[in-house]
Amino acid sequence: MNVVMQGISKAFGPVRVLEEVDFAIAGGEIHALMGENGAGKSTLMKILSGVYRSDAGSIVIDGKAVDIRSTRQAEACGIAIIHQELNLIPQLSVMENLFLGREPSRFGVIDSARMRREAQAQLAALGASGIDPEAEAGSLSIGQQQMVEIAKALAMDARLLIMDEPTAALTEREIDTLFGLMQTLKARGVAIVYVSHRMEEIFRICDKISVLRDGRFVGERVIARTDFDEVVRMMVGREIGDRFPRRSVQPGAVRLQVDGLADEHHVRDISFAVRAGEVLGVAGLMGAGRSEILKTLFGLNRRRAGTVLLDGQAVSLHSPGAAIAAGLAFVTEDRKSQGLVLGMSLRENATLVHLPQYARLGVVSDAAEQQAVAGLIEQLRIRTRDAELEVKSLSGGNQQKVVFAKWLAQPPKVLLLDEPTRGVDVGGKAEIYHIINQLAAAGVAIVMVSSELPEVMAMSNRILVIHEGRQTGLFEAAEATQERIMAAATGTAHAA
Repeated sequence: MNVVMQGISKAFGPVRVLEEVDFAIAGGEIHALMGENGAGKSTLMKILSGVYRSDAGSIVIDGKAVDIRSTRQAEACGIAIIHQELNLIPQLSVMENLFLGREPSRFGVIDSARMRREAQAQLAALGASGIDPEAEAGSLSIGQQQMVEIAKALAMDARLLIMDEPTAALTEREIDTLFGLMQTLKARGVAIVYVSHRMEEIFRICDKISVLRDGRFVGERVIARTDFDEVVRMMVGREIGDRFPRRSVQPGAVRLQVDGLADEHHVRDISFAVRAGEVLGVAGLMGAGRSEILKTLFGLNRRRAGTVLLDGQAVSLHSPGAAIAAGLAFVTEDRKSQGLVLGMSLRENATLVHLPQYARLGVVSDAAEQQAVAGLIEQLRIRTRDAELEVKSLSGGNQQKVVFAKWLAQPPKVLLLDEPTRGVDVGGKAEIYHIINQLAAAGVAIVMVSSELPEVMAMSNRILVIHEGRQTGLFEAAEATQERIMAAATGTAHAA
């Protein structure tokens, strides 16, 4: 299947999102589509998959011009898309989701036995035979739900498969399985568009790369003939310096001491210390209990055992309010559902945590808020034309900076970071790394969970590794390798 998109333009009201964009992909090719948040990648793919209609331009499939007016028409053309936002119906079973709208029947009645058999076969082809076809989709982990989404798309016999950040919630093992499947599909002649911010994945699995910037097509490269630096220049239109900026801070005294920490379900006997100005990275596979450590420290999960000392004094972090009062801050994994109120303005989000400090006699001072937020916008380089804009209108990277801003209005003693660069483009990541380094230089103790090993290894002074709720490794950054970390993360080695 060969697809050519030519001169594609799209505007939403006065905002032009795409301007005469060209994109082409051939059967048996894995083609990366990259660009910063807001570059137009998702809009272009939604036009190809029938979610949106373009204002101008043409789409040609196998030499024939087509007019794709709906997702059903796109599916009829052999095009399927796996959205970054999961589209499963949580109350339905896995197999009901897989066959929604095309259930097999016998004598006019849904053939549940056949549906189960075919669902099992499709899941097994993905290496996901452990997923019960009759389980409710909502009961599955995020990674398992992602695998069901992929199985659903492949069940439609797609000849062109669009994957929008498909590995964001997958474990390393699931990613390996997915990449193996992609190679199999490629060998069968399936064309795959791969949208991702993860450079390592792009260079590992893709054949070509096309780059968008500010809604325009910048260029196409063969992966074997380009490198990270050139792709970054194409994406951001400038040099961004070192991918991981260096930090020369000498850590101070122990700020946070954790001994024997356990929650009611996931975390068992976790002990570590973090010094002022230090970044402690936390690595492990999805479901290992990394996020649960942070949630327990912040009072979101109930602590069953263990002690926590802050600057040498025992603290009772029984609730988020108590944690905030003690000097802890928490940048959560999912900024949209946990970190921001999307319908509120940038200003309202940035001052939400410490609102009382802008009030006098119970009345919030607009002038005090605006002055503080103006300083945070400048400090964090938040790109916005107005602090009164709803935060949902900002790009992913700028939304994440607003999450940081709401905690920095009153700088914390300890900053807990859960996947701080997830869904953020390469330019935005570099800026967030600078923010982390600035906070460390100011004496903040930082605990950072990340699924990206290069990020953990480059940004951390030491790395704590978790496997099934227990710590299985603690490495100095200088001695850490991906192999040693993964061995500890899978429980095949233990290091201290």
